[in-house]
Amino acid sequence: MQIINGPLRIDSRIDPPRLHSWVCACATGGRLKVLTAVWQGLPSRRRTGGCPERFRLPAAAVAMAAPASDLISVFSSPQELGASLAQLVAQRAACCLAGARARFALGLSGGSLVSMLARELPAAAAPAGPASLARWTVGFCDERLVPFEHAESTYGLYRTHLLSRLPIPDSQVITINPQLPVEEAAEDYAKKLRQAFQGDSVPVFDLLILGVGPDGHTCSLFPDHPLLQEREKIVAPISDSPKPPPQRVTLTLPVLNAARTVIFVATGEGKAAVLKRILEDKEENPLPAALVQPHTGKLCWFLDEAAAGLLTVPFEKHSTL
Repeated sequence: MQIINGPLRIDSRIDPPRLHSWVCACATGGRLKVLTAVWQGLPSRRRTGGCPERFRLPAAAVAMAAPASDLISVFSSPQELGASLAQLVAQRAACCLAGARARFALGLSGGSLVSMLARELPAAAAPAGPASLARWTVGFCDERLVPFEHAESTYGLYRTHLLSRLPIPDSQVITINPQLPVEEAAEDYAKKLRQAFQGDSVPVFDLLILGVGPDGHTCSLFPDHPLLQEREKIVAPISDSPKPPPQRVTLTLPVLNAARTVIFVATGEGKAAVLKRILEDKEENPLPAALVQPHTGKLCWFLDEAAAGLLTVPFEKHSTL
């Protein structure tokens, strides 16, 4: 393995999801080292129980790695990104289900992620079988206060396009009650999360998949909004969202930063400028997405080439072509 300073070109013969399961395990103090390395055909090794064995860098190689930063993976297309994301979700679930807690808690965001996961995740999760999927718990990182049948409902879209194809019990899909006023809907959703995450002072998701807007918002946490200062509530109402619809319910930063793994997903040229600000600039007033820094968990960025077009920091370039 050779450590280099530029973007990584991954040999197409290497399984990218297996690489992700390894690199996402390389956490230091809640931040990931950017390990730009040239792989030379490391053999595939697996533990019993279906959880990929984690390869470890030699101590000398770790010492040569870049200062603590976020792990950035860049894919040639949204389709390749989606396929690798789905495999990572399935692998993360397998590892969690093989652990002491024997469950997998997944938090989903809306937008383009709905169609991406609907296209790829059912096939990626199918080999685990219905018994494993029955131990998944699914929540939503934010939600619009609209009926589930409405085109803007995140849960409604996932119910139609993804959850209808996964045998996850309805009782383990945690949703808001859209018939309540926004303040009560937030309190009700927080109560449901505390029931699902009993024993956690703050709900700890095994994996949160987040998006980022062109303005740097994530979930329904918008730039310069007072909710960025919220430290007590795990779920907050918002009635003045700058992006319609105005009434929403969102997870707060304490929950985002308590997660074991957070993956940001961004595609398209329209995200390039804000990603450069988030990943390279040290702003006095950071954008909401830049405030997501898991305390003890792992943080990864999955980008397509268009979204990564302005980055100058090291990243890993993946291709299955």
